[in-house]
Amino acid sequence: MSSPTTIFRTQVPVRRLRRAERILHKLGLSPAEAVNMLLAQIELRNGLPFDVRMAPNPLLSADEQAAAWTEAFGAY
Repeated sequence: MSSPTTIFRTQVPVRRLRRAERILHKLGLSPAEAVNMLLAQIELRNGLPFDVRMAPNPLLSADEQAAAWTEAFGAY
């Protein structure tokens, strides 16, 4: 027997939802499944599953950017 569910409504910008839906479709997920996954992670971690902060990350130097690019994507 499955657990009870509820309807959760929110407002988001149309453009953001459409872009997110295209990405989620490629991942085989619906927006409802993605929101459920986010809520599960919040429950498991007792907080958001990513950092939320006011101060921006410091800018990388050109050498640091090149090294990060090479590490992530390989040599250019």
